[in-house]
Amino acid sequence: MDAAVTIRNPGLMTMIVDLGRNGYSDMGVPSSAALDGYACRALAALLDSPDTPVLEVTGPRFALRFDAEVTCAITGARVKAFLDDVPLLPWASFRAGRGSILRVREITEGFRYYIGFAGGLKIDRVMGSYTTNLECRFGGYEGRTLMGGDVLSLAAPGQPDIRILPDHWIPPMASPHRLRVISGPESDYFTSDSLATFWDKDPQELFSTSRHLNRTGIRMKGKPLLFRPEVQKSIISEGILPGTVQIPGDGLPIVMLYERTIGGYARVATVIRADRDRLAHLRPGDMVYFERITIEEAEASWKEKKDRMEAFPLSGK
Repeated sequence: MDAAVTIRNPGLMTMIVDLGRNGYSDMGVPSSAALDGYACRALAALLDSPDTPVLEVTGPRFALRFDAEVTCAITGARVKAFLDDVPLLPWASFRAGRGSILRVREITEGFRYYIGFAGGLKIDRVMGSYTTNLECRFGGYEGRTLMGGDVLSLAAPGQPDIRILPDHWIPPMASPHRLRVISGPESDYFTSDSLATFWDKDPQELFSTSRHLNRTGIRMKGKPLLFRPEVQKSIISEGILPGTVQIPGDGLPIVMLYERTIGGYARVATVIRADRDRLAHLRPGDMVYFERITIEEAEASWKEKKDRMEAFPLSGK
């Protein structure tokens, strides 16, 4: 029998992801990437297992059973996690024995967390990626979210050294969330007063995250942006990127994530790449504000974050 883990409780939603099915947007296939790429890269460093599929879990009450000895780690949202009732350190690897139970009882900060296994999971790539495309029902585990009783085979269970990521390398995930943006192609569709309160300081308009959020996008609540009277409130559908902020006819922002390649609403802004991981952790009711920066500042922020991810300062236990 293959080494495996068995899902006992998938929480609100659990699915298999990686860093994305990239390069197929011209065919209408989205990347379906892990919403928090920083957390996934940290898992790879903690487990010495690059380019392997991991679990993306939304919500508490998650549980799984280890049917083999394996080294594991949890990153992303700060959680109260236990291995056989022994509390686990955040963003640190740990060893689980055959028959052990991993439980996540509470999320204290953030929204989604990631569970990885040394050596990864034994699943097939589809179009170059392990990640799950829920709409088209391929990739991951049978193209669907995980359910209680699902058995996931482990590719090559390993026992790398126990590693811990220092606490100050764990990014903040609590409300209010600052999202830096660059101007979008249709930012001139809106009145100057609306734009000033949307992305400039003093005064700064705060939005709240609605209950309408999933891996496709996040709808905001707050003061609507006003369209200029001479423009149409919709556009011919065009390409969008993760982080695109669209404004439908009601004037309230929708921040797009990783499950769409085109959109038909005015694109007022785009969340910069360095801040996209924060979108994984917006919970209903969280407060959000947007801050406009230049393209040059956005590029510098991404370079800084990329360099940081390539130099995770791991320490032994």
